[in-house]
Amino acid sequence: MFGAFRASSVSASGLLWKVPWRLSTTRKAGQRQRLKDVDQVIETVRQSGVQCESLTRALALPKEHEMPARDKYTVFNRRSKGYRKGIHKVPKWTRLTLRENPLGF
Repeated sequence: MFGAFRASSVSASGLLWKVPWRLSTTRKAGQRQRLKDVDQVIETVRQSGVQCESLTRALALPKEHEMPARDKYTVFNRRSKGYRKGIHKVPKWTRLTLRENPLGF
């Protein structure tokens, strides 16, 4: 059909962007690599001798090998059943720093 009521991918098959239920092993490996890359950048800046507030905050964050899997792949969510949700459900999760765990869950 043509016009305002033509069939689109959203109306034909439901959601256009389907998010998988759990992270695949390759996505987990990519997340670990991103965390390691950030750790390497923080360490390089620290060795350069530069002092700033953002570097002090970055040094307070846990490194990738110090983080439990629960903190690497999930984030706190008060609406979820176990109060955690997959990190891949967070918008722009590859660009955000999600290492902080302010509530200690």
